[in-house]
Order: sequence, then C-alpha cells, then structure tokens
Amino acid sequence: MSNLAAEYEHDFCAWLDHNVDFLRQGSLSDIDVENIAEELEGMGKRQHRELTNRLKILFAHLLKWQFEPEYRSKSWKRTIVEQRQQVGQLLNTSPSLKHGIDEKVTAAYEDAMEYAALETGIPEADFPQACPYTLEDALDKGFYPENYRDGL
Repeated sequence: MSNLAAEYEHDFCAWLDHNVDFLRQGSLSDIDVENIAEELEGMGKRQHRELTNRLKILFAHLLKWQFEPEYRSKSWKRTIVEQRQQVGQLLNTSPSLKHGIDEKVTAAYEDAMEYAALETGIPEADFPQACPYTLEDALDKGFYPENYRDGL
C-alpha cells in the first residue's frame, strides 16, 4: 500500500490536500488514482441520491397539500419552495442528472407516498399509484395541486 493510500485510510483531509497539490503541480504519477476515482464516483452517486431525496420530499408535501387541504400551512409551503429551489439548483448545476429522470421521479414518488401516508394517516392505496405531477408542474412556483378528493 502506498503512503497516499495509507493516508486515505487514516487522514482523509491530509490525503485530499496532498492529491490536490500533486494535481496542481502536474505530478500525475504521484496521485492516488484508485481512491480518487472511487471518491469521484461516490460524489456522482451522492448527487443522484440527493436529487431523488429532494424529489421525494417535494412530492410528499404536494400530496399532503392536495389530500389534506384543511391542514395546509406556511411550513408546508416553505418546504415545497425549498425543495423546488434545491431540485432546480441541482438540475442547473448538473444537467446530466436529468439522465434517467423518469426513473428517479418514479422512485421518489413511491417513497413520497409512504412518507405522506405516515405523516397524514391516509393509506398509501388512497394516493394515485403513479406520480400525478409532471416534473415541470412540481417545479413550477405557481403550482399547488387542488384537493384530489374534490375531483382532480
């Protein structure tokens, strides 16, 4: 095991600093290629997970907004606004996250139904089984779904 690989295991920040120095100096043969590749891959996966998680929270709050209009609050609206902003920023700074977006929406919505059911006491089966919101609607500042039970 090289000194850098050992440092990766024992002092991550020092490992980062040394690899950054090597990269800036053009000393590519000195960098810890394997662990850098692993870290970069992990960063990409975290971005995908963050997008899916933020969509889950957004969809759950849209469901709550739609299915429990009597409990609508500023807090729910703030959460919807915050998640819209964060999803928008993620997609603007990393447009490649749009790759496979339909699958991410589906996965996020499935989790959102469970989350909304736990928060509201409404059975998951009472929610639409496929995401009723387009991504465009969900991210639209002016979009707030009406009460589903009153005839969406």
